[in-house]
Amino acid sequence: MSMAGAGLLAGMALGIAGYFGGFGAFVLVAALGAIGFVAGRFLDGDLDVGDFFRPRTRDRDSRRR
Repeated sequence: MSMAGAGLLAGMALGIAGYFGGFGAFVLVAALGAIGFVAGRFLDGDLDVGDFFRPRTRDRDSRRR
């Protein structure tokens, strides 16, 4: 499935949840969708868990000075 198709399905799911369930259901579906997206990227090997826990590099800090 293309990214456009996946985006279309996600948008439709959020729209249906918002219409029938209100704002709380909309936020719940959006949060679960984001968690599912990150889990899918991790299982595909496109994402490394260590990327979230590595400290920032010194190059970025030295540019601020």
